[in-house]
Amino acid sequence: MKTILFPGQGAQFKGMGKALFPLYPQLTELASNILGYSIEELCLEDPHNQLRLTQYTQPSLFVVNALGYYRMRDEEGLDANVDFFVGHSLGEYNALLAAGIFDFETGVKLVQKRGALMGAAGGGGMAAVLGVKVDEVRKILMEHQLDAVDLANFNTPTQLVIAGPAKAIEEAERVFSSKDIRCVVLNVSAPFHSRYMIEAQREFSAFLNEFEFNVSKDEAIPVIANSTARPYIAGRVAETLSRQIASSVLWTETIQYLMGQGEMEYVEIGSGILSKMVDEIETTEAPLNLQQERVAETVKQTLASISGEDHGAVDDVAPYPETKALPKQIKVDANSHGAAIEAQSHIRRTSAGTLGSHVFRRRYGVKYAYLAGAMYMGISSQELVIRMAKAGLMGVFGSVGLSLSEVERNILSIQERLNGAEAYGMSLVSGFSNSSFEMDTVNLYLKHKVRNIEASAFLRITPAIALFRLAGLERTPAGKVACRNKIIAKVSRPEIAEFFMEPVPDSMVQKLLEERKITPEQADIAKHVPVSHDICVEADSGGRTDGGIPTVLLPAMLRLRERKEKEHAYDEPICLGLAGGIGTPEAAATAFMMGADFILTGSINQCTVEARISDDVKSLLQDINVQDTDYAPASDMFELGAKVQVLKKGVFFPARANKLYSLYTQYESLGEIPDNVRRQLEERYFKQSFEQVWKDVKSQLREQGKQCDIDRAESHSKYKMALVFKWYFDYSTKLALEGVVKNRVDYQIYTGPSLGAFNQWVKGTALEPWTGRHVDEIGEKMMRDTAAYLNNSFERLARA
Repeated sequence: MKTILFPGQGAQFKGMGKALFPLYPQLTELASNILGYSIEELCLEDPHNQLRLTQYTQPSLFVVNALGYYRMRDEEGLDANVDFFVGHSLGEYNALLAAGIFDFETGVKLVQKRGALMGAAGGGGMAAVLGVKVDEVRKILMEHQLDAVDLANFNTPTQLVIAGPAKAIEEAERVFSSKDIRCVVLNVSAPFHSRYMIEAQREFSAFLNEFEFNVSKDEAIPVIANSTARPYIAGRVAETLSRQIASSVLWTETIQYLMGQGEMEYVEIGSGILSKMVDEIETTEAPLNLQQERVAETVKQTLASISGEDHGAVDDVAPYPETKALPKQIKVDANSHGAAIEAQSHIRRTSAGTLGSHVFRRRYGVKYAYLAGAMYMGISSQELVIRMAKAGLMGVFGSVGLSLSEVERNILSIQERLNGAEAYGMSLVSGFSNSSFEMDTVNLYLKHKVRNIEASAFLRITPAIALFRLAGLERTPAGKVACRNKIIAKVSRPEIAEFFMEPVPDSMVQKLLEERKITPEQADIAKHVPVSHDICVEADSGGRTDGGIPTVLLPAMLRLRERKEKEHAYDEPICLGLAGGIGTPEAAATAFMMGADFILTGSINQCTVEARISDDVKSLLQDINVQDTDYAPASDMFELGAKVQVLKKGVFFPARANKLYSLYTQYESLGEIPDNVRRQLEERYFKQSFEQVWKDVKSQLREQGKQCDIDRAESHSKYKMALVFKWYFDYSTKLALEGVVKNRVDYQIYTGPSLGAFNQWVKGTALEPWTGRHVDEIGEKMMRDTAAYLNNSFERLARA
């Protein structure tokens, strides 16, 4: 069952609707004529700084929401699949428009009047109370005699908005803050959705009488009202709309009502704000039991008819649509004497938004416990990262292999195109032979306030990793520790994971303190937090791999975490994720069933529109199967014999790379290689002589300021041989990135067999060709199909 969500005031931003106005010029012109100003100019340029004002915000957001819905409807045929429309405050008008209760022109007129009335109201304000539940908020308001304050928005169980006179809100903020409860005064001019809006409600009610609303269609898709958390009742649209202005927004109960209808899929128009709220509600609250509620209502009405008294039946609670009354998964078996119902009623159906750890989702502000991991040389591009972020997900930019200036340009571009609240990460690889570059990269991240990094290939905690973590530590006014800088540490061995589960070593903390890179407060906090709160266990995967088996690695890591958390008693839990081999819902389900708090995908994202690699490579990758990969030496750890997993089908790179490593172990210098072998390498592999390759290598090293490497190679022939051989790896990577088709056999393409499994999963669908694959849509489909797979599995086991 599908629900369309429409956000309300607060989701607006300068530039919204840029891609929509050209698609619907007639509607854009109609809205501008009604409003008396250019809606397109206001949304895109905001020349007079009016978009923040309620009387302008509400019509603008309504129009952009409407056009966003029309585009989704026209392109995807949504109407045939939608079960409910829901909007938050102003968004409820878009829900009613989508359901056909009124037309676009009427909607613009309604929100113009609503915005004007609410914008003209004054004498009060609002504040968000975060981290505590409604009973506690009510208790505190009562204890401190703050009876002038109303509960306006029930956004989530731990995100409430209060409203009232300005002085009362100021006093409430002081009281909550004194109890270490976060209370944020909002930048609004009036106490919306409270008793103080009654006059505006009365005036709007009179205005609504001028309109007629279409409520006669039996097939109309239900719209859930903010003020009742139930579907609109035919004939009471105007009454419910006017009531909304001065009534609380019952968003939490609305979502609980929808949860009670059965397994739901949510699609939010133009934002990710509501999806995050839904995620928390689904994770922490139970669905409304519609059967019990219906029985209770019947009992009330029966008692009233017997005694003639009113026992609390609420006449404006909507009747339940007959087709949606009961969860579909409950079935009756005539021979089971109720056993089947009893068994299935204990099965809590999961959803994409409840898989994994809610702590992880909240920590990064994402709707799913799902990451698109970094791929080097910017293959995990800024386009990939931005698309994930705008979908309420998180991707990591692949900065490894790029210069600092290139990394900086990408950071600035990403930050410019995101609003600051959306999640993204940057990668950091251990600088085995170049620790100064590792530190320079961290300093760049700190300079631009990059908050999330994915750290890989670390064998120990380095000063750079320690600095990034510690520089983000601070205490809140309430004295609690806040870790602003977050590290997702990719590890494949328990002893490395243990380093990240421990606090930064004291000696390293003291050195950073002496160098004045951290503050005394940060040094003091350091012993109370691990290097990383989020550790991703990396099983056999594309790129560098230790060939680990997930069913062996993850359980061992989980037990290690249990010991470390018990030993250190951290305030926040450590989340353990799993990467490697995750290309299908079955693989993702296995990860979550084993206890993974999140999953990270890699190879499957390389074959998407957003990946920064040649189209020729993507065409190769979209056709591979699970057996089409092989292992080859890793360029950055060539001398140590470390392995990477690469594409085998259609290329010679794995065989050629392994031959180079075999020659390196067999001979001490280039001069010892037999002439016939040398000619083969020069003609087929390098396409030039060893001397020309060495000249190119020296030029690159000089540009990088690495004269010491040149001097070492000139005096150590085996080291020189390693540098010459590693040139082939860089050359093969560039060929793949640029798509030099004539040299396709030399492409070096990191990928694991999970992409082969993914290709089989999506065969025959719109995702089969890479041109139809978008990284966020893959994440959405992966998580939703994983939830469906688990639900089907649980039900099958219950019937066994």
